[in-house]
Order: sequence, then C-alpha cells, then structure tokens
Amino acid sequence: MKKFLFFILSLFTITCVKAQGLVHCDPSDVGLSAAHLLYADSTIYKAIHEKKTPGTVLCVVRHGKIAYLKAYGNKRIEPKIEKMTTGTVFDMASCSKSISTAISAWILIEQGKLRLMDRVDSYIPGFGNWKDADGNETAIRVIDLMTHISGLPPYADVKALKEKYGAPNRDGVIDYISHCKRDFAPTTDFQYSCLNYITLQRIIETISGESLRDFAKQHIFNVLGMNHTDYCPPKKLARLCAPTEKQPDGKCLLGVVHDPLARVMNGGISGNAGVFSTAEDLAVLCAALQNGGSWNGKRILSPAAVKAMRTVPDRAAKFGRTPGWDCCSDYSSNKGDMLSPETYGHTGYTGTSIVIDPVNDISIILLTNAVHPHDKGNVIALRSYVANAVAGAIIK
Repeated sequence: MKKFLFFILSLFTITCVKAQGLVHCDPSDVGLSAAHLLYADSTIYKAIHEKKTPGTVLCVVRHGKIAYLKAYGNKRIEPKIEKMTTGTVFDMASCSKSISTAISAWILIEQGKLRLMDRVDSYIPGFGNWKDADGNETAIRVIDLMTHISGLPPYADVKALKEKYGAPNRDGVIDYISHCKRDFAPTTDFQYSCLNYITLQRIIETISGESLRDFAKQHIFNVLGMNHTDYCPPKKLARLCAPTEKQPDGKCLLGVVHDPLARVMNGGISGNAGVFSTAEDLAVLCAALQNGGSWNGKRILSPAAVKAMRTVPDRAAKFGRTPGWDCCSDYSSNKGDMLSPETYGHTGYTGTSIVIDPVNDISIILLTNAVHPHDKGNVIALRSYVANAVAGAIIK
C-alpha cells in the first residue's frame, strides 16, 4: 500500500512539474504561418553550415503559448559530436543582466526598498562618483547603472584583478569598481558595461541580505517553475548544458560560466553573467512579462514595474536603453526590422538572444553556443534574420 501511495505521489509530482511549462500549440492557433516560419529554419541551417555556430534552439512564444520549438545542429562538436536538443541548458551570458539582475532590482523597487534615483554610494561606501577637472562631483545613480550611462569602464583586466586581490574575490571586484577611472560624466554618453551590473548586484545583495542567486531563485525562477534555470548549475543540470569555449587544458567549459569576471572573480554568481537556462524556461518568463508580470497565477512583478522596466526613461532617452533591457541602442539588432518600436530584448556573448514585442504579443528566444569550441562563431546577423522571419509569420 505504501509503495502504491508513493507511486501515485510521484506521478502527481511529475504532473505538477510538467504543468509548469507553457502549452505547446500549432503556429496557426496563435496567428502565425507555419510555412513562413520555415524561413527561420533555413537561415539557421545556413548559419550552421557556414560554421557561425554548431547548433541552435529556437522558441517562439505568442499569446502565452509555445508556437514553435525546434533544435538544430549540434550542441557539442569537440571532442565528440552531440546533437542539440530542445532541452539543452545554455550559458545565458549577458542575458543574465535582464532575466535576473534587472528583474531582481525591480522587485526591490516595487517593494519600496530601492529607487532608480538612489545614489550608488549610499549602498556602497567609498564608491567614487564622477569628478570634473575642477573637482566638482556628479553622483552616479542606480538608473545610470541599469541604462549603461554611468561612465564606468566596459570591463576589467581579470588577470590583474586576480593578481591584486586573489580569486574568487567579490569584495575585490567591488573595490576595483569603486575606485577605477570613470570614462565620462553620468548621462552624457552611453557605454555598455559589465561593471554596471556587478555594481547593481552588490546593491541588491546589500538591501536583501541574500546572494543574487538565492534572491533570483526565490523571487523569480522558483515562482515561475523555471526548474532548469540557475547560477552554478548542479551536476544534474550541468549534464544538460551546451559546452562553450575550449580552455588551455583542452577541456571545454561545461556548466561553468564563460564570462571571465563572473567565473574567475565572482565565483559564477555575478550581476553581469552566470545564469544558465533552457528555451522552455525562458518562454515562461517571457509569457509572464507579456502578461503584466504573472503567469499561471504566480506573480513576479506588478504590471507597473514591467512597463517601467521595458520603457526608455527620459534620463537615457537618446541612448535607447531601458532600466534592464535594450530597446533601440546600437546593440539591439537582434530585434530585426519588422517588430514594433516597443520591442525590447537582450543578447549574450555566448550566442544567446531574447526578443519581446508587447504590441504583437510575441517573444523570440534564440539560443546558441557560438563560442564553442574556439570562440570563432558569430550569430549577430542570424539573430536579425530569424527575428524578421518570425515577424513575417505573423498573419493575424
């Protein structure tokens, strides 16, 4: 009897886990042309043939349903070939900034614990602001970090940081960021910077008293049932990962973040990179954002927070970045040419891309490990081609 009850309970648990994912449907059920979506297939196969990437997963979400989910090519080509699958877990690289760090910040904002206009130095003692030639100071604010108009440098010399502070050393990274040279006064220019989001991570952790990993899991990933999404994925998840770049020891990174600052200095949990996820998990997140911050009765953000997060603020109007996403900067080519002006998204160095169009209620998730095995891939154009093919499939 006990065995029977355990069996029934196991089935119930499996059913509940399966129920977390979005419903799959035919493209025509949500106003998409299945025939036109084949153009996306052909451009992906072309990129694989040209060795722009070893493989890809494409997921199209519309009206809260997965209308297209397909795997192409291989997830590994060295030292052996392994086919890509739709369940492959990808190193999301800089998409982590949006799907984890920015959303976490907005959760604190809507809880009344953080403001976009808060000074960074009010959370990080000793954090240096901009000073002009006469010594006049201009404060760097949270919104400047989130829209990349803070003036912080784009990156840091990881080898030098390791030599100075040892590794991993998260406090050492913050000390470096607090005192490094600012490249321009806040709001006067745009410069995409991983240091912005590492700084934002420290603010989130200071306010919440939790690591970014624990906060994001508790308030985002676990809430939405994103069971294959995490920093520093455990072994059972790492086995499903797409490998990235081959290292000097001849092994490819697998389930270990590719970004050097995140991997070496921040121990895999970093505001700029480190999240691993699957297309179907990301589909749930996109559906929630398209539904005003909730899905399946589970809410991560309020509708007001979602709208503010995807809107370019006046302070950054001429640069095209929202507080967490890219709307129309020079980095937004992954949107393609046909989606609405309100479309927003983000990309990751490893070859990942998320595009969300609130007007057409469609999301395009294109995941690749283009850095495998020798960091010679390039999927910048592919993202645009696929976005155009998907946009062209919208028939009603």
